[in-house]
Amino acid sequence: MHGIACYCPHELPPIPYKQRPTHYIMDILKQLSEMPGAPGREELVREFIIEQVKDHVDEMHVDAMGNLLCRKKKVGDDVQRVMLACHMDEIGFIVRHIDDKGFVRIQHLGGFDTRNLFARRVRIQTRDGGILIGNLNPGGRPVHVATPEERNKIPKTSEFFIDLGMTKEQVKEKVRVGDPVTLIQEFTEIGENLVSGKNMDNRVACWLGIRVLQQVTDPNCDLHVVFTVQEEIGVRGAMTSAYQVKPDISIALDVTLAVDTPGAGPEDYITQLGEGCAIKIMDAGTVSHKELVDTFIDLAEENDIKYQLEVLPFGATDNAAQQRARAGSKAIALSVPTRYVHTVTETIHKDDLYATLDLLKKYLQG
Repeated sequence: MHGIACYCPHELPPIPYKQRPTHYIMDILKQLSEMPGAPGREELVREFIIEQVKDHVDEMHVDAMGNLLCRKKKVGDDVQRVMLACHMDEIGFIVRHIDDKGFVRIQHLGGFDTRNLFARRVRIQTRDGGILIGNLNPGGRPVHVATPEERNKIPKTSEFFIDLGMTKEQVKEKVRVGDPVTLIQEFTEIGENLVSGKNMDNRVACWLGIRVLQQVTDPNCDLHVVFTVQEEIGVRGAMTSAYQVKPDISIALDVTLAVDTPGAGPEDYITQLGEGCAIKIMDAGTVSHKELVDTFIDLAEENDIKYQLEVLPFGATDNAAQQRARAGSKAIALSVPTRYVHTVTETIHKDDLYATLDLLKKYLQG
């Protein structure tokens, strides 16, 4: 487990969200948030999840791409095969070059707004399993001596470099092209109801997948919870794993934008923190199946679970690949509203996370 502590949480008590002990989020979600898992290098996340769910599944295997496929098996003529997709990867970088002064140049993996990358601390995972910590900054002159044009320029990812505080010879001895690079940020609670850190996209889905496997002991379906790889660079793991699972019903679990902050009007919110699970109507990759949308709305209303409806003009989830695999499947996504997506301060409301879990459990147990 590479020194990562493991926790085996007990069943959540059936008590209101605000009274639930926060360690159910903190112990597992904190660790998931802070550990590295760039696209194609999700192994630490995968090993952690295996430890959490190995005693709660009937079958489990890792495929050639690195997807972790977990199954609670149920067979029968009328039993439907349901696939939950929870991607493990985060937006990150790989090393592409080491220059003559020992500065490391990077290639991005996933969508970054480079305005959020100034003066960040990063982690390089080396080929021998080691970790190197460095500072990430764009090239150019500091603001004290920069021209007005230089101050207003938004740099490209190719202009950023990592300073490891070593000579070129030392860096080349430890680092090679292709080593993964991820941002560093501590997971923390904000106020009474929010938690913030990197990788809420999409370690909240990994948390949900873990909790579903731990808590749903007798699902009403042949349940496949798949922790997928390489979602951030083209929903690649979901594509191959959906071909394996052959789902009748596909459910992607992910975050979505909560733009309920200064500078945006209500028509731009997409979702709001604290207003419950987001039942996706559509995004740029999928239009959700009407029957599933209606089913989840009915379940939420019948069980007093807060929900909101999500229309996302841009962006997509693993659902885009799940829906299209083989002959296709009925598809929908459930989202946890998140502020500041694709930054290291992604922020969610605890109640929205629990609402999503409760809605999932009602569906799978119904």
